[in-house]
Amino acid sequence: MDLATCYGTRPGISFELFPPKTPAGDAVLFEHLDRLMSHRPAFITCTYGAGGSTRDRTLELIARVKTAYRLTVASHLTCVGASVDELRAYLTRARERGIDAIVALRGDPPAGQASFEPAPGGFRNARELVGLIRAEFPEYGIAVAGYPETHREAPSARADLENLKRKVDTGADIVMTQLFYDNGDFFRFADACASIGIQVPLIPGILPITNLAQIQRISSLCGARLPASLVNRLALRDDPDWQFQVGVEFAVGQVRELLARGVPGIHFYVLNKSQAACEVLDGALA
Repeated sequence: MDLATCYGTRPGISFELFPPKTPAGDAVLFEHLDRLMSHRPAFITCTYGAGGSTRDRTLELIARVKTAYRLTVASHLTCVGASVDELRAYLTRARERGIDAIVALRGDPPAGQASFEPAPGGFRNARELVGLIRAEFPEYGIAVAGYPETHREAPSARADLENLKRKVDTGADIVMTQLFYDNGDFFRFADACASIGIQVPLIPGILPITNLAQIQRISSLCGARLPASLVNRLALRDDPDWQFQVGVEFAVGQVRELLARGVPGIHFYVLNKSQAACEVLDGALA
């Protein structure tokens, strides 16, 4: 399939999940999914633990989501700790489980490893993974990651864009971005992508803030900048309800502006919850 077909006359909404650790966690997740389904997502993606530690759980979960809701599903797949043969075996298992698409990523270096090192017999980057999928598993849709604020390891913004173009030229259908909190960063990124000839849909990634300490930890790990004015407002009260409401209101404004500027869809990092994303969509689409 071509994931670009998920974006038509209405903005395509997608949600990213991760596998819970227990059956009880699965049950709670599906309660949240029931609520998220009211917004008619175009597809659902599922990540896995560092170093591929939950790959089998990812396949099990995302296959259950496909069966339960009858919609397009995508599994994340990284190059971390896997040979080409192991990646090929995973792709085969995913195909047997009816998975429609792959989010193809290089992946972060494992804890304690200063820089990414390919596994023996493995790939060095996501472009090589995209090439394997396109050559041997052409039925899959393929999404790749883009970085409005530039990947932390990239030597320059231009080098980062050129790397993204190589992934797209190799066969990616869409680009889903890292989370960001200044829409100006996304619009500049979109303009730069157009200038270098990247023409596939660019899907902004949104993580509604629900807790100041949590988002400061997440943003420090992924390199996303938090505007000082937003941090100051969140910090006005050491109150979970206040911080949740401030974060949701900010995300509503982000999504409204992005949609007004014509983005084809929004990808929500929901952290296996539903309330924030649902309130943002209710507010932004009202």
